[in-house]
Amino acid sequence: MPTIPPRRRLGRGGPEVSAIGYGAMGLSGVYGSADDATSQQLLNDLLDLGVNFLDTADVYGDGHNEKLISTLLAGRRDEVVLATKFGANKETGGGRPEYVRQAVEASLSRLGTDHIDLYYLHRLDRTTPIEDTVGAMGELVAEGKIRYVGLSEISAATLRRAHAVHPITAVQQEYSLFTRDLEAEVLPAVRELGASLVAYSPLGRGVLTGAFTSVADVENLEVRSQRYPRFQEGSLQRNIELTRPLRDHADALGVTPAQLALAWLLAQGPEVLPIPGSRNLDRVRANVQAADVDLAPELVAELSARFPPGAAAGERYHPDAMSRLDR
Repeated sequence: MPTIPPRRRLGRGGPEVSAIGYGAMGLSGVYGSADDATSQQLLNDLLDLGVNFLDTADVYGDGHNEKLISTLLAGRRDEVVLATKFGANKETGGGRPEYVRQAVEASLSRLGTDHIDLYYLHRLDRTTPIEDTVGAMGELVAEGKIRYVGLSEISAATLRRAHAVHPITAVQQEYSLFTRDLEAEVLPAVRELGASLVAYSPLGRGVLTGAFTSVADVENLEVRSQRYPRFQEGSLQRNIELTRPLRDHADALGVTPAQLALAWLLAQGPEVLPIPGSRNLDRVRANVQAADVDLAPELVAELSARFPPGAAAGERYHPDAMSRLDR
């Protein structure tokens, strides 16, 4: 019988979820080719490993990702705490109450389930007051279509406005040794309100895994560099070089750089839930084991000092995508 990995509470009153969750975006060809049959087996293996917190979105593969996960839910729905998102694929109007209802019905249909455990607004709709969007999401909770409300890439001020309308169970933000700006305002607000901080791209989109020792090692580099300036020429090589201290400490501890980077995130507080994604089962298994790595406070502090906010070269997204973040 496999050992159940450490669990953490989702929000103040939500379910227990695996301390390391899984972000499924990469199974829809974002970082390189992915075979559906292999992906379906990987998803089943995840549950066997004790990972019960799965994250997707309607925009991943234009619905492909949710349909892929539906095959898992068909036989193992009660083993999954399922999160999906809406509102990133519309420049304006993605937060309108009528669109919220349209989006959830479409996701429920693709996922083949009657409820979504955690439903996020993927990106703030600046044409619709957050109170209206969250009010509509609260109605979905009352109807049983969703169980908990989440927001993604949101400012502390917007989070507080939203929480005044309906409790926000989770905030999903990019968070890693490479991306720490949320520590100034968003993370304190999350703690104040009793929510969870779901950390996406916790491994710097692969750079913090130590798998890249040169630019030539990066799969699908052209696509990555178009979307993420940290993969552009010059910035990428500098970011790879930045990981040397992480690799050295990982070697000394007998863990992988990815495990060390994830353990550092978990050490930031019990409200932090990383959701790394990989198409390789061995790497997924190693990521899960990061929850068992107990770091000395001195090492946590040293890594924090080695990777201060702003250390990574390049912006997180290209300018258009950056303009859609609520900062």
